[in-house]
Amino acid sequence: MRIQLSEHFTYKKIIQFVLPSIVMMVFTSIYGVIDGLFVSNFVGKTAFAAINLIMPLLMGLSALGFMIGTGGSAIVSKALGEGKRDLANQYFSMLVYITIIGGIILAAAGMFFVRPVAVLLGATGELIDLCVLYGRILMVSLTPFLLQNVFQSFFVTAEKPQLGLKVTITAGLTNIILDYLFIAVFHWGIAGAAVATAISETVGGLFPIFYITRKNESLLRLVKAPLDIRALGRACANGSSELMTNLSLSVVNSLYNLQLISIAGENGVAAYGTIMYVNFIFIAIFLGYSIGSAPIIGYHFGAGNHDELRNLLRMSLSMVGVCGAALTLLAQIFASPLADIFVGYDSKLAAMTCHGFRLYAVSFLINGFNIFGSAFFTALSNGFVSAMISFLRTLVFQVVVVLTLPLILGIDGIWLAITVAEALTLAITVCFLVNRRKQYHYA
Repeated sequence: MRIQLSEHFTYKKIIQFVLPSIVMMVFTSIYGVIDGLFVSNFVGKTAFAAINLIMPLLMGLSALGFMIGTGGSAIVSKALGEGKRDLANQYFSMLVYITIIGGIILAAAGMFFVRPVAVLLGATGELIDLCVLYGRILMVSLTPFLLQNVFQSFFVTAEKPQLGLKVTITAGLTNIILDYLFIAVFHWGIAGAAVATAISETVGGLFPIFYITRKNESLLRLVKAPLDIRALGRACANGSSELMTNLSLSVVNSLYNLQLISIAGENGVAAYGTIMYVNFIFIAIFLGYSIGSAPIIGYHFGAGNHDELRNLLRMSLSMVGVCGAALTLLAQIFASPLADIFVGYDSKLAAMTCHGFRLYAVSFLINGFNIFGSAFFTALSNGFVSAMISFLRTLVFQVVVVLTLPLILGIDGIWLAITVAEALTLAITVCFLVNRRKQYHYA
């Protein structure tokens, strides 16, 4: 039975609705994780470090898809809540076309900038060539990957989260199988990892296009749509927090890598890479919940259902808190085996990774509230507040603490920097939620 955006949500119903988005985000995060796992164990830690060094560039370019997906779903779901289905389809279609054009432009530019960016991020010698090889191959699939990120949000808005889940699982399994064949069997090295990811991203991005252009049962259709500058501007403003998150993470991850190279060398970069891969899977739960719940919030905001907004906020904060505590506990228990899976071939590196992840994982107690808080305001079409939370969380506070804490605590200061930054952001998030409660009538 399909759950509709207009319904009253209980804990059971909202979990059923957002679960496909959570699983979808987990599988999306597996792309890079599987690459890192196979490369680390079958190619070596130099190639593994190369992927980690060039990853900030790839994350930065993918920000367009996250911005249009989350920001666009806010204005589309609001239009649906207002009963303007034709307008919603025009917004949706225009944003898909913009994503395709933007993806082609970014991919072409990325081909030229991979090498200088790799050098800027600290790569030397063999690391430069490996970064360039991996990065340029993935530029080929950048446009489909952007589309996949866009449709992750729009399938939920179209009341088809299960379809989005199926697409993502198919793409994820494709990546896993091809990584095994190209790296472990054919021994193509880091190029095999890149080709496997590129093919899986193409599967994940093009299938939704085939579906949405044909007659289907979803709320959204791909139609002829004029360029609406104002609507595009609202979508970009609403999604600016997601854009800021990805761009800031690119900058911050680069800064982490530079700090770690100076303190611990190549091992530090490899350890941080492992922590980031596991972190992506853990926070994918918070991201998936935020993506899955945002269209519900946007719909009831558009429909003026203040009681349901209060209900959704209360339930969401409760579930985020419980989930954060559970993830922190799991991280402490499984830190050692997770480190061994990636870098168990090097005992010193594995010990560094395990210790670093246990310190880093304390942030899971806090970051879910900040991720949801930013998404909540995006769904309310308040791009400014959402962007401020993301900007402070992913850039300002992290840059400050990652530059200062290592001076006091050494390498432990790097692992603990994220928790301090999240705690500072939480104070800002709470202030915004309290100060805007009368404006949106959610408390």
